[in-house]
Amino acid sequence: MDPFEVRMQFITLLKRLNASQQSIQKVVGYALKFFSRCGEDLWDCIIEECQKGSINSRINILYFLDSLCETSLLARSYPGAAGPEGKPNSTYYVDFVSKDLAKIVELVVPAGREGLPNLMSTKQILESWRTKRVVDPQKVDEVLSILDRRKDAMDISSDFPSNSSSTLPRQEVFKRIEEDRERHKRLRERRWVQPVSHTNIQSNVGTQLASFMPLTDDKDGGEELALDIEFENDWETTSDWNEDDQEDTLEENELCYPPPSIPTW
Repeated sequence: MDPFEVRMQFITLLKRLNASQQSIQKVVGYALKFFSRCGEDLWDCIIEECQKGSINSRINILYFLDSLCETSLLARSYPGAAGPEGKPNSTYYVDFVSKDLAKIVELVVPAGREGLPNLMSTKQILESWRTKRVVDPQKVDEVLSILDRRKDAMDISSDFPSNSSSTLPRQEVFKRIEEDRERHKRLRERRWVQPVSHTNIQSNVGTQLASFMPLTDDKDGGEELALDIEFENDWETTSDWNEDDQEDTLEENELCYPPPSIPTW
């Protein structure tokens, strides 16, 4: 199959994309299969469909990119993984997503009330990418701040009457409800899955205790252990020590070490 045929077939798959995992995995498999030959061309197709597609089609593409990034990182751990120029340890499409993250979000959540249906789902995916370090958390924070400002602006504009007639047809609304239900179910299932190291860093540690694993930090990139990432997530979401914690501690101490009972004579 020549590059033109690969491109045309990929566009056809993108146009037929929906919220089902079967549809998403079919496009993901096709994109990875031809990455070494036509990776950049296929990425251009994704951007073009985001520009041309309906508001529902764009959120489908974003969920497809979520699965594509996850599968790309898993494929990276296999021997012989290489990019279009033969570079080892290729991250496949993750680099493209990171490079064009702001552009993708701008297309999926356009300015104005038109992008409102995709706003919350987009923020959920971005927060998932930030938590799992799929994309640089700083880049994700920048895009999230733009979305927050845009939401505030839409809240202000909602106080004034709007003459916009860009409402979805009734059939599209019901279709969107069903697809959102399927997507959110999948997202909740994956939210608790912590990232794994996508290199062979743990190949020699066997069943070592966590306390004997090597220390890592953010600059280690792919070498960062899932244990470190999980600790950082918990550390950032834990509140400071306060009076409630002191009361809980006292109650636990009393349960574990009850005061000696005074004998009655």
